[in-house]
Amino acid sequence: MQITLNLPEALMQHFSPERLNQEILEALAIQAYRAEKISAAQVGYILNLPSRWAVDAFLKESKVDLHYDENDLESDRQTLKQIRTKLKKP
Repeated sequence: MQITLNLPEALMQHFSPERLNQEILEALAIQAYRAEKISAAQVGYILNLPSRWAVDAFLKESKVDLHYDENDLESDRQTLKQIRTKLKKP
């Protein structure tokens, strides 16, 4: 989708014209993630980030709290347990 915005010159002077599109996209992705409208995976897809680690780094750099709750922790613990079990097998 393509949209047109009329931005005041006073605002535009703070942005590089070459990076404006990317900066707006990043700001929208951050806001949507904060509002829990999109997931971290969707942030990565929208911003073309190469990995979950890159998404986490981007969100941290942007001072955004990661959505990580007890269910996520338990899921990670189970995954780690499965990996350890597989590594112990001959």
